[in-house]
Amino acid sequence: MTLLPDIATARAARLAYRQGLSAPTAGIAPGFTQCNMISLPKDWAWDFLLYAQRNPKPCPVLDVTDPGSHVTALAEGADLRTDIPAYRIWRDGVLSEEVTDATAHWAEHPDLVTFLIGCSFTFETPLQQAGIAVRHIEQGCNVPMYLTNRACRPAGRLHGQMVVSMRPIPADRVAEAAMISGRTPAVHGAPVHIGAPEALGIADLSRPDFGDPVEVRDGEIPVFWACGVTPQAAVMASKPPFAITHAPGYMFVTDIPDTRWQV
Repeated sequence: MTLLPDIATARAARLAYRQGLSAPTAGIAPGFTQCNMISLPKDWAWDFLLYAQRNPKPCPVLDVTDPGSHVTALAEGADLRTDIPAYRIWRDGVLSEEVTDATAHWAEHPDLVTFLIGCSFTFETPLQQAGIAVRHIEQGCNVPMYLTNRACRPAGRLHGQMVVSMRPIPADRVAEAAMISGRTPAVHGAPVHIGAPEALGIADLSRPDFGDPVEVRDGEIPVFWACGVTPQAAVMASKPPFAITHAPGYMFVTDIPDTRWQV
């Protein structure tokens, strides 16, 4: 019998973020699914839904709200305007500010449709349970994320490059890490690339486009997973008039156990 994690940890995390705590969420409420978020005006929502359907590896949609709604079936009583530790506000594809409470910005567009997208933090708990260290949790920093040279399939007005997250894995455990993460396709699943960062257009692992650099030790291989920051790359490339996203690495913590997504 598998024991479920204590849901109080997920709810306590959201309450802390609602009260203004801002910190990366890797390792927070282990055992509970975390989500990327993007909110767009209703007239862009169909384009994004199609974009996600055409690019399911980086954009696995777990929930979509009604226009104007700030609640989700993934977390009872949560408020998507306040319960993420850091938000990004985008205007015409340009990052205009980061905030810890997006309520006022949400009111600018009462028809916002919000998409919650699976996050690779979800499979970090089973990696750790298998004895595979997760370096950014060890170092107490954000996960490194990189904009790649891999173009996503366009949809309507949206286009852009895939973003990946990277974790250094001991060479003799790469296959095991791929197998463990591959059991959860709804949260990015197996890696999209192993080793050779230059093949993804990444010139320097020590200079991520988002998040923080981490140490890659002797005997380790950089392993890359599709990342839910990919929609933000699409915002930058496609320039919708308005969008709200989570800040990379600052996720929405749900009430849903990670095991929900295992196949």
